[in-house]
Amino acid sequence: MARSRYAVFGAGRYGTQIALSLAQRGAEVFTFDADPGRAELLKEDVALAVTLDATDKKALMAQHVEDLDAAVVAIGENFEATVLTTLNLLDLRLPRVIVRANDANQERILRSLGVTDILRPESEVAEVVSERLINPNIRGFLTLPDDYEIAEIKAPEACHGRRLADMDLANRYELRLITIRREFEETGDDGAPCVREHILGVPKPDTTIEATDTLVVFGSLGAVQRFLDING
Repeated sequence: MARSRYAVFGAGRYGTQIALSLAQRGAEVFTFDADPGRAELLKEDVALAVTLDATDKKALMAQHVEDLDAAVVAIGENFEATVLTTLNLLDLRLPRVIVRANDANQERILRSLGVTDILRPESEVAEVVSERLINPNIRGFLTLPDDYEIAEIKAPEACHGRRLADMDLANRYELRLITIRREFEETGDDGAPCVREHILGVPKPDTTIEATDTLVVFGSLGAVQRFLDING
């Protein structure tokens, strides 16, 4: 099975942490930074470290960035470079583009460009970002000692419409379901229809999984991955 291939733009502290975390998980990582010194520091740890101005679309095309599985734009303080790089990547139609925003205003601008995956460095550590890239169905996780974790998993399509009792998570996958987060159509404070997410508490065996559900499970890293591999 071919390794997933990711680009990380910006080799500052945050971008470097993401690149190293992805590489440690077995991904093929390509880092790009306009600063030759930063690119040089990573060349022994990733598949390729290149000095490159990512605001130049032709430079990106010369590196065949469009052939990669996803890109992370982790440029620090230069928001103009972030926007131009993001626009270039969207034009090249990468399957997935995740972009760093340093505040709410930057996030609003990025979303107006069509970016749906936003990074907020103050709340998302590099390990969580790399997990989101490698396993798009994992919406969040908490690492515990002894290689265990609590993971929030977007319900795989193979699970839609199935009862918990039939899925038998404990015996088949060695996973414990903690709860389910489910979306409900409601009326907002302004009277307009909206979608809100609620916790189902302790789900019963006859609970049926819906397409928008997020499963909150406890288990080993291997068990979570096995569940995703079989049902993803």
